[in-house]
Amino acid sequence: MKKETRTVVYDDELRIEAYRFEGTRQPFPNHFHEHYVIGFVEDGERCLSCKNREYSIERGNILLFNPGDNHACVQSDDGTFDYRGFHISKSTMLDLAEEVTGKRQLPGFSKAVIRDDEIACYLRPLHEMVMNGISDFGKEETLLFLISTLIQNYGQPFESCVPECPQKIERACEFIRQHFNERIYLDQICRYAGLSKSTLLRAFTKSKGVTPYRYLETIRINEAKALLRKGVQPVEAAMQTGFSDQSHFTNYFNSFIGLAPGVYRDIFFDKSKDGEQRYGA
Repeated sequence: MKKETRTVVYDDELRIEAYRFEGTRQPFPNHFHEHYVIGFVEDGERCLSCKNREYSIERGNILLFNPGDNHACVQSDDGTFDYRGFHISKSTMLDLAEEVTGKRQLPGFSKAVIRDDEIACYLRPLHEMVMNGISDFGKEETLLFLISTLIQNYGQPFESCVPECPQKIERACEFIRQHFNERIYLDQICRYAGLSKSTLLRAFTKSKGVTPYRYLETIRINEAKALLRKGVQPVEAAMQTGFSDQSHFTNYFNSFIGLAPGVYRDIFFDKSKDGEQRYGA
Protein backbone atom coordinates (compact mmCIF):
# COMPACT_ATOMS: atom_id res chain seq x y z
CA MET A 1 0.00 0.00 0.00
CA LYS A 2 1.23 3.48 -0.86
CA LYS A 3 2.77 5.28 2.11
CA GLU A 4 0.72 8.22 3.33
CA THR A 5 2.38 11.62 3.40
CA ARG A 6 0.93 15.02 4.23
CA THR A 7 2.75 18.28 3.53
CA VAL A 8 1.66 21.80 4.41
CA VAL A 9 3.49 24.98 3.36
CA TYR A 10 2.53 28.55 4.21
CA ASP A 11 3.60 31.14 1.66
CA ASP A 12 4.37 34.43 3.39
CA GLU A 13 4.47 36.37 0.13
CA LEU A 14 1.08 35.22 -1.16
CA ARG A 15 -0.47 34.70 2.29
CA ILE A 16 -1.94 31.32 1.35
CA GLU A 17 -1.52 27.74 2.59
CA ALA A 18 -0.66 24.88 0.24
CA TYR A 19 -1.58 21.29 1.12
CA ARG A 20 -0.40 18.02 -0.44
CA PHE A 21 -1.93 14.70 0.62
CA GLU A 22 -0.62 11.47 -0.89
CA GLY A 23 -1.76 7.94 -0.15
CA THR A 24 -4.63 9.07 2.08
CA ARG A 25 -7.45 6.70 3.00
CA GLN A 26 -8.87 8.69 5.90
CA PRO A 27 -12.53 9.71 5.54
CA PHE A 28 -13.39 13.28 6.47
CA PRO A 29 -16.64 13.85 8.38
CA ASN A 30 -19.07 16.65 7.63
CA HIS A 31 -17.37 19.95 8.48
CA PHE A 32 -16.73 23.44 7.15
CA HIS A 33 -13.93 26.01 7.04
CA GLU A 34 -13.76 29.73 7.60
CA HIS A 35 -11.52 30.04 4.53
CA TYR A 36 -11.72 29.25 0.82
CA VAL A 37 -10.53 25.87 -0.45
CA ILE A 38 -9.29 25.39 -4.02
CA GLY A 39 -8.19 21.81 -4.60
CA PHE A 40 -7.12 19.43 -7.34
CA VAL A 41 -7.58 15.63 -7.29
CA GLU A 42 -4.37 13.95 -8.45
CA ASP A 43 -5.56 10.37 -8.04
CA GLY A 44 -8.23 8.24 -6.40
CA GLU A 45 -12.01 8.22 -6.28
CA ARG A 46 -14.14 9.60 -3.50
CA CYS A 47 -17.76 10.27 -2.65
CA LEU A 48 -18.09 13.94 -1.75
CA SER A 49 -21.01 15.62 -0.07
CA CYS A 50 -21.10 19.43 -0.24
CA LYS A 51 -24.03 21.56 0.86
CA ASN A 52 -26.26 18.45 0.88
CA ARG A 53 -25.40 17.52 -2.70
CA GLU A 54 -23.57 14.31 -3.62
CA TYR A 55 -20.64 14.12 -6.05
CA SER A 56 -18.30 11.42 -7.34
CA ILE A 57 -14.85 12.96 -7.61
CA GLU A 58 -11.86 11.53 -9.44
CA ARG A 59 -8.51 12.44 -10.99
CA GLY A 60 -8.65 15.83 -12.69
CA ASN A 61 -11.53 17.26 -10.69
CA ILE A 62 -11.13 20.69 -9.12
CA LEU A 63 -12.85 21.44 -5.81
CA LEU A 64 -14.13 24.91 -4.87
CA PHE A 65 -15.39 25.43 -1.31
CA ASN A 66 -16.55 28.82 -0.07
CA PRO A 67 -16.14 29.72 3.61
CA GLY A 68 -18.93 28.00 5.49
CA ASP A 69 -19.65 25.33 2.84
CA ASN A 70 -20.23 22.08 4.74
CA HIS A 71 -18.60 19.06 3.11
CA ALA A 72 -17.56 15.47 3.79
CA CYS A 73 -15.84 12.76 1.74
CA VAL A 74 -14.96 9.07 1.87
CA GLN A 75 -12.92 6.79 -0.40
CA SER A 76 -15.09 4.96 -2.96
CA ASP A 77 -12.47 2.63 -4.50
CA ASP A 78 -9.82 0.28 -3.14
CA GLY A 79 -7.01 2.74 -3.66
CA THR A 80 -5.90 5.89 -1.90
CA PHE A 81 -6.50 9.59 -2.38
CA ASP A 82 -3.89 12.02 -3.72
CA TYR A 83 -4.77 15.69 -3.51
CA ARG A 84 -3.22 19.14 -3.68
CA GLY A 85 -4.93 22.35 -2.72
CA PHE A 86 -4.87 25.85 -1.31
CA HIS A 87 -6.50 27.39 1.74
CA ILE A 88 -7.07 31.11 1.27
CA SER A 89 -8.30 33.30 4.11
CA LYS A 90 -11.17 35.69 3.54
CA SER A 91 -8.89 38.69 4.07
CA THR A 92 -6.43 37.45 1.42
CA MET A 93 -9.24 36.59 -0.99
CA LEU A 94 -10.74 40.03 -0.47
CA ASP A 95 -7.45 41.63 -1.56
CA LEU A 96 -7.16 39.29 -4.54
CA ALA A 97 -10.76 39.87 -5.62
CA GLU A 98 -10.30 43.64 -5.43
CA GLU A 99 -7.14 43.37 -7.50
CA VAL A 100 -8.77 41.41 -10.33
CA THR A 101 -12.29 42.91 -10.30
CA GLY A 102 -11.78 46.42 -8.93
CA LYS A 103 -14.45 45.71 -6.33
CA ARG A 104 -13.68 44.95 -2.70
CA GLN A 105 -16.19 42.14 -2.47
CA LEU A 106 -15.72 38.48 -1.63
CA PRO A 107 -16.57 36.09 -4.47
CA GLY A 108 -18.92 33.18 -4.08
CA PHE A 109 -18.08 30.21 -6.29
CA SER A 110 -21.19 28.73 -7.89
CA LYS A 111 -19.92 25.15 -8.29
CA ALA A 112 -18.23 22.84 -5.79
CA VAL A 113 -16.76 20.40 -8.35
CA ILE A 114 -15.53 21.36 -11.82
CA ARG A 115 -13.25 20.02 -14.54
CA ASP A 116 -11.45 22.87 -16.26
CA ASP A 117 -8.11 22.52 -18.06
CA GLU A 118 -7.40 26.26 -17.97
CA ILE A 119 -7.84 26.40 -14.20
CA ALA A 120 -5.69 23.29 -13.78
CA CYS A 121 -2.92 24.90 -15.87
CA TYR A 122 -2.72 27.67 -13.28
CA LEU A 123 -3.43 25.66 -10.13
CA ARG A 124 -0.89 22.85 -10.43
CA PRO A 125 2.17 24.96 -11.39
CA LEU A 126 1.30 27.50 -8.69
CA HIS A 127 1.14 24.70 -6.12
CA GLU A 128 4.56 23.42 -7.21
CA MET A 129 6.04 26.92 -6.94
CA VAL A 130 4.71 27.34 -3.39
CA MET A 131 5.86 23.89 -2.35
CA ASN A 132 9.34 24.49 -3.77
CA GLY A 133 9.71 27.93 -2.19
CA ILE A 134 9.93 29.84 -5.47
CA SER A 135 9.90 33.57 -4.76
CA ASP A 136 9.88 35.31 -8.14
CA PHE A 137 6.90 37.27 -9.40
CA GLY A 138 5.79 34.46 -11.69
CA LYS A 139 4.20 32.92 -8.61
CA GLU A 140 2.09 35.98 -7.85
CA GLU A 141 1.23 36.34 -11.52
CA THR A 142 -0.06 32.77 -11.65
CA LEU A 143 -2.16 33.26 -8.50
CA LEU A 144 -3.80 36.37 -9.96
CA PHE A 145 -4.56 34.59 -13.24
CA LEU A 146 -6.01 31.67 -11.28
CA ILE A 147 -8.30 33.83 -9.16
CA SER A 148 -9.28 36.03 -12.12
CA THR A 149 -10.30 33.01 -14.20
CA LEU A 150 -12.16 31.38 -11.30
CA ILE A 151 -14.17 34.51 -10.57
CA GLN A 152 -14.86 35.18 -14.24
CA ASN A 153 -16.04 31.63 -14.95
CA TYR A 154 -17.53 30.46 -11.67
CA GLY A 155 -18.01 33.50 -9.46
CA GLN A 156 -19.57 36.90 -9.53
CA PRO A 157 -19.42 38.59 -12.95
CA PHE A 158 -16.95 41.40 -13.40
CA GLU A 159 -15.71 43.67 -16.15
CA SER A 160 -13.77 41.49 -18.59
CA CYS A 161 -12.79 44.19 -21.04
CA VAL A 162 -9.03 44.30 -21.40
CA PRO A 163 -7.66 47.83 -21.84
CA GLU A 164 -5.04 48.41 -24.51
CA CYS A 165 -2.60 50.74 -22.65
CA PRO A 166 0.08 50.42 -25.39
CA GLN A 167 2.45 53.06 -24.01
CA LYS A 168 2.22 51.70 -20.47
CA ILE A 169 2.80 48.16 -21.68
CA GLU A 170 5.95 49.32 -23.46
CA ARG A 171 7.08 50.96 -20.22
CA ALA A 172 6.58 47.61 -18.49
CA CYS A 173 8.71 45.92 -21.17
CA GLU A 174 11.35 48.60 -20.77
CA PHE A 175 11.54 47.99 -17.02
CA ILE A 176 11.86 44.24 -17.50
CA ARG A 177 14.62 44.65 -20.08
CA GLN A 178 16.52 47.05 -17.83
CA HIS A 179 16.28 44.87 -14.72
CA PHE A 180 16.13 41.30 -16.09
CA ASN A 181 19.28 40.27 -14.17
CA GLU A 182 17.83 41.38 -10.83
CA ARG A 183 15.18 39.93 -8.58
CA ILE A 184 12.20 42.05 -9.57
CA TYR A 185 8.63 42.12 -8.31
CA LEU A 186 5.28 42.64 -9.98
CA ASP A 187 4.74 45.72 -7.79
CA GLN A 188 7.84 47.37 -9.27
CA ILE A 189 6.72 46.79 -12.85
CA CYS A 190 3.24 48.10 -12.08
CA ARG A 191 4.56 51.27 -10.45
CA TYR A 192 6.90 51.94 -13.38
CA ALA A 193 4.15 51.34 -15.94
CA GLY A 194 1.43 53.10 -13.94
CA LEU A 195 -0.98 50.16 -13.98
CA SER A 196 -2.65 47.96 -11.39
CA LYS A 197 -1.53 44.34 -11.24
CA SER A 198 -4.71 42.98 -12.77
CA THR A 199 -4.76 45.53 -15.59
CA LEU A 200 -1.08 44.96 -16.32
CA LEU A 201 -1.45 41.19 -16.51
CA ARG A 202 -4.48 41.26 -18.79
CA ALA A 203 -3.33 44.12 -21.03
CA PHE A 204 0.26 42.83 -21.26
CA THR A 205 -0.87 39.33 -22.21
CA LYS A 206 -3.27 40.70 -24.82
CA SER A 207 -0.61 43.01 -26.28
CA LYS A 208 2.43 40.71 -26.24
CA GLY A 209 0.83 37.28 -26.38
CA VAL A 210 2.75 36.20 -23.27
CA THR A 211 2.52 37.07 -19.59
CA PRO A 212 5.00 39.53 -18.03
CA TYR A 213 6.79 36.68 -16.29
CA ARG A 214 7.15 34.67 -19.50
CA TYR A 215 8.45 37.84 -21.17
CA LEU A 216 11.08 38.13 -18.40
CA GLU A 217 12.02 34.45 -18.82
CA THR A 218 12.46 34.95 -22.55
CA ILE A 219 14.69 37.98 -22.07
CA ARG A 220 16.81 36.07 -19.56
CA ILE A 221 17.17 33.01 -21.78
CA ASN A 222 18.13 35.11 -24.80
CA GLU A 223 20.78 36.94 -22.76
CA ALA A 224 22.05 33.62 -21.41
CA LYS A 225 22.38 32.25 -24.96
CA ALA A 226 24.54 35.23 -25.91
CA LEU A 227 26.79 34.66 -22.88
CA LEU A 228 27.11 30.93 -23.58
CA ARG A 229 28.07 31.63 -27.19
CA LYS A 230 30.91 33.79 -25.83
CA GLY A 231 32.19 30.87 -23.75
CA VAL A 232 30.76 31.85 -20.36
CA GLN A 233 30.25 28.82 -18.13
CA PRO A 234 26.59 27.88 -17.45
CA VAL A 235 26.83 28.61 -13.71
CA GLU A 236 28.14 32.11 -14.45
CA ALA A 237 25.54 32.68 -17.17
CA ALA A 238 22.83 31.76 -14.68
CA MET A 239 24.12 34.29 -12.16
CA GLN A 240 24.48 37.08 -14.72
CA THR A 241 20.96 36.66 -16.06
CA GLY A 242 19.09 36.65 -12.77
CA PHE A 243 18.30 32.97 -12.27
CA SER A 244 18.06 31.95 -8.63
CA ASP A 245 20.21 28.83 -8.99
CA GLN A 246 21.83 26.50 -11.51
CA SER A 247 19.00 23.97 -11.42
CA HIS A 248 16.40 26.65 -12.06
CA PHE A 249 18.43 27.96 -15.00
CA THR A 250 19.01 24.51 -16.50
CA ASN A 251 15.32 23.58 -16.34
CA TYR A 252 14.18 26.79 -17.98
CA PHE A 253 16.90 26.76 -20.62
CA ASN A 254 16.11 23.19 -21.57
CA SER A 255 12.37 23.89 -21.76
CA PHE A 256 12.93 26.92 -24.02
CA ILE A 257 15.81 25.71 -26.20
CA GLY A 258 15.56 21.93 -25.98
CA LEU A 259 19.21 21.64 -24.91
CA ALA A 260 21.01 21.87 -21.59
CA PRO A 261 23.08 25.09 -21.23
CA GLY A 262 26.35 23.17 -21.28
CA VAL A 263 25.41 21.35 -24.47
CA TYR A 264 24.44 24.64 -26.11
CA ARG A 265 27.78 26.17 -25.11
CA ASP A 266 29.67 23.19 -26.51
CA ILE A 267 28.14 23.79 -29.92
CA PHE A 268 30.41 26.81 -30.16
CA PHE A 269 33.41 25.65 -28.13
CA ASP A 270 33.68 21.87 -28.43
CA LYS A 271 36.06 21.54 -31.38
CA SER A 272 37.00 18.43 -33.31
CA LYS A 273 40.65 17.67 -34.01
CA ASP A 274 40.64 19.51 -37.31
CA GLY A 275 39.53 22.67 -35.56
CA GLU A 276 35.99 22.74 -36.88
CA GLN A 277 32.87 22.87 -34.70
CA ARG A 278 31.17 19.55 -34.16
CA TYR A 279 27.72 21.10 -34.39
CA GLY A 280 26.35 23.87 -36.52
CA ALA A 281 25.39 27.12 -34.83
